[in-house]
Amino acid sequence: MAFFAKIHRGTPASLAILARHLRGGGLVGVPTETVYGLAGDATSEAACLSIFATKGRPLTDPLIVHIASTRDLPRVAHANPAALKLARAFWPGPLTIILPKTDAIPGAATANLPSVAVRVPSNRLFRRLIRLAGVPLAAPSANPFGYVSPTTAAHVMDHLGSKISHILDGGPSVIGVESTIVDLRDPGRPVLLRPGAVTRSQLQKVLGVEILSKRKPSAAGKAQVAPGQLKRHYSPRTPVVLHSRITRSMVLKAGPEDAWLYITKPRGAPLPNVSWLDAKGDMKRASRRLFAALRELDENGYRRIHVERPKGAGLAEAIADRLARASSR
Repeated sequence: MAFFAKIHRGTPASLAILARHLRGGGLVGVPTETVYGLAGDATSEAACLSIFATKGRPLTDPLIVHIASTRDLPRVAHANPAALKLARAFWPGPLTIILPKTDAIPGAATANLPSVAVRVPSNRLFRRLIRLAGVPLAAPSANPFGYVSPTTAAHVMDHLGSKISHILDGGPSVIGVESTIVDLRDPGRPVLLRPGAVTRSQLQKVLGVEILSKRKPSAAGKAQVAPGQLKRHYSPRTPVVLHSRITRSMVLKAGPEDAWLYITKPRGAPLPNVSWLDAKGDMKRASRRLFAALRELDENGYRRIHVERPKGAGLAEAIADRLARASSR
């Protein structure tokens, strides 16, 4: 007989149960403002290894460590003045910073590298759980490795419900794509490793220096300094084809086995197998809808999913990054 996770509301009684489970080395599906995570005690090597095993995630792909407050940063990382500037500006929020780690964080959480990815989430329910657990929590996305990230508790249940005991339901994720990651191991040369809701221009305004870009995707099998660096990631089972622009003629010439996903609602008469992320092209709403839309199309038996690449900076850059990796072969 199969057993499935219990979905909890964020009541004091439920949070107390989940905190005890985490302190005991267990895992919990948790809400964050970005996507849902699979949380475990970041100071426990056994708990971290359990996260990797549950997701089928390679040990070379490190975990993000979540803390309840900037005051907790010295416990997990050695901060520099640039990191503290960003923390004051964007924490709690969807920004992850790469810094040298402390001995409190085991190598299992960091691909055995001397650095750690850390952030303070803005989701209040998750922060309350971190405080009650009394330990920093490692929490990658709560899905099988490489698949589309979950943005609801139901998404977590769909793929990990038979592998974990508890899921905390905090409602749909309000951002919908993973956190921005900036490498500040060398504060004089900050590098944007993954775009997200905290934009490159915002980071540059706070730091007063140019934010460099990572030049190419990381090779599989090599220890990564941060998650989300592989060429192929965030991928549905159905092949994704990325286009700079989708035209009506492209849709009309295709067969019924192809699905088409626009960023903005297309003009003109309705077309077959066509959907969009937001009617007016608002990037915040499009970001919130992205992964749920890919999941829905993936479950409908199409041969291919054609997606239009958004143009621009900010969240458009983040959405384009996720779609580029989802469509990679």
